[in-house]
Amino acid sequence: MGPDFELDEAQDAIVRLAGEVLDDDAGTPERLGKALGQAGLLTLAVPVRLGGAGLGALETALVITEISRRAVTIPAVSTLGLGVLPVVRWAGPDQQRELLAGVGEGRVLTAALAEPGDPLPDAPRVTATASWMVTGTKTAVPDAEQAHRILVPVSLATGGVAVALVDPHAPGVTLRRTATSAGTPEFTVRMDEVTAEPLGADVDGRCVADLHRFAVAAACAAGDGALAGALRLTADHVHSRHQFDRPLATFQAVAQQIADIYVTSRTLHLAVLAACWGLDAHRRTDDDSQPDAVNQADEDLWVAAYWLTGEAPPALRSCHHLHGGLGLAVDYPLHRHGALLRDLARRLGGADHCLHRLGGRVVHRPD
Repeated sequence: MGPDFELDEAQDAIVRLAGEVLDDDAGTPERLGKALGQAGLLTLAVPVRLGGAGLGALETALVITEISRRAVTIPAVSTLGLGVLPVVRWAGPDQQRELLAGVGEGRVLTAALAEPGDPLPDAPRVTATASWMVTGTKTAVPDAEQAHRILVPVSLATGGVAVALVDPHAPGVTLRRTATSAGTPEFTVRMDEVTAEPLGADVDGRCVADLHRFAVAAACAAGDGALAGALRLTADHVHSRHQFDRPLATFQAVAQQIADIYVTSRTLHLAVLAACWGLDAHRRTDDDSQPDAVNQADEDLWVAAYWLTGEAPPALRSCHHLHGGLGLAVDYPLHRHGALLRDLARRLGGADHCLHRLGGRVVHRPD
C-alpha cells in the first residue's frame, strides 16, 4: 500500500480470499477459523522459514477487518494482533519457532495489557523479579483460558519494563471470567510468583511500546470491520424495507443518516490503513532513533483509536435506529456488531482516554 491508501495486488487478493472463506454460510466459528488457517490467512505475518508469508501489520489487519465485518467470534485480535505480531517483532528464532508453531491450526496467543484503572499502562504495576517470577493482576484479558501463552508487560525489579511470557495454566495463575458485551471469553488474570520467561532480549522497554501499538492497531482494524459490516446490513435493510410504498432509502432523512455513517466508516478505515502502513514502515527501518517518524506512527494509531471509540459508537447507534426493533433481535446479526464495537472501545479506554493519549503524542514543531 502506498500513501494514496490503495491496496496493492497481493493485499487485494488477501481481502478477497478472506471474504470467500468467511462467506461460507454453513461455517461455524470453529470451522471458519480452521478454514482461515488452511488458506494461510492466520500466518501471513509468520516468517517464511516457519511456513508463513513474512508479511506485516497491514496484511494482518486486513484479515482481522474481514473477520469482524462478519462479526465472527474467533480469537483473531488476540492471536494475530496481541500474539503473532509482537512475537515476530521481538522473539528470537528459537522462541518464534516455539510460540508460532500451530498458529495456522488454531493455537491461541494473547496479551494481558490492562490493569485496574488503566487500559495500557506504560509503567505496569505487575512486577517481575530478576529470576522472572511475575506477580500482579491484569484485567480484560481476551481468550486467556485457551491461550498457549499470555504476553504480560511487567516492571522489572532491576529497573525498566519488559514483556513476560506466562503460561495461563501454570502454578500461581488464577483466571476469573468477566462479562463482555459480546459474550466472548475475557478474564481477570491474577499472578502470584508465577515462573515466566522474557519475550526476546529487550533492554529498554521498546517491546512493551510495540505490544501496545499492535494492540491498538488490531482493535482499530476489528472496529473498522464491525462498523463496515453494520453499515452494509443497514444499507441493505433501508433499500429493501418499504414504507408508504417507497423504499426507506429514498427518504431524505434516512439517506442523510446513511451518508453520515458512511463518512464515519470510511474515515475509520483510512485511519486504520494509515496507522498500519506506518507501523510496517517503522518495522522495515527498525530504527527508533527517528523520533519524528515514531511520533507520527503513534499519532496515526491514536487518531484511528479516537475514531473507533468516539465516532464509531454513535454511527453504530444510527444503524440500530434505522433498523427499528429488528436491530436488537438476537437472530439478526446487527447486535453482534454493536457488542463487538463496545468491547473494543472499552479495551482502549474510551474516547476521552484515546484523545488524551493522542494529545500526549502531538509534537509542536516550529514553523
